[in-house]
Amino acid sequence: MNTTEVERAAYLQDAQKKALHLFEEIEQKLIRPGISEKELSNAIHKLGQERHGVRTHWHKRVVRSGPNTLLPFEENPPDRVLEEDDIIYVDLGPVFEAWEADFARTFVLGDDPEKKRLRDALAPVWKTVRDRYHENPDMTGERLYAIACEEARKAGWEFGASLAGHLVGLFPHERIPRDKTTLYITEGNDLSMSTPGKDGNKRHWILEIHLRNADNTYGGFYEQLLTVG
Repeated sequence: MNTTEVERAAYLQDAQKKALHLFEEIEQKLIRPGISEKELSNAIHKLGQERHGVRTHWHKRVVRSGPNTLLPFEENPPDRVLEEDDIIYVDLGPVFEAWEADFARTFVLGDDPEKKRLRDALAPVWKTVRDRYHENPDMTGERLYAIACEEARKAGWEFGASLAGHLVGLFPHERIPRDKTTLYITEGNDLSMSTPGKDGNKRHWILEIHLRNADNTYGGFYEQLLTVG
């Protein structure tokens, strides 16, 4: 697919807009006490296929609740049933017309004020980190990871993951087998984030914010496009 940079950015933004609409329906129709994480994941898959034209995901569907929200992406914890006063995040990588989205949001059931406070802190921290990135888009992935950790602490939380983002693009996006550093926003990535991809095109990045509470009993997750929009 030969596309200009403006077209590539527009395709990615359109994929994210479609993901947002999918998440709105997930929140309105599917998330409820008594449903298990696996049942919710299956219902999301069905909803995506039937109403949003999603035929594939570029990474596994991740639905985590309660203490499972603390676990890294690679883990596959035992299924857990959502409770009355629970915290849940959903992380999806749907592909829309060959373009990848990567989108995560956190939801709270019930009225627990601390869980709501964490949920409500995610977007502001994300926006602050985004703004600091745009002050110097040539910074390294390691530097932006440090900024994400710093802003999480400033907001009164701990950063809850070993990375704060990664590449995204035309499915399947650029990968280096067994390399968990170069194409990620993480410690050890000393490459400028403005380094072109191997195809010569501008690389586009997803920014992830992972927050966890001081007692380390639950966390929240928020991610979306950093370099478009």
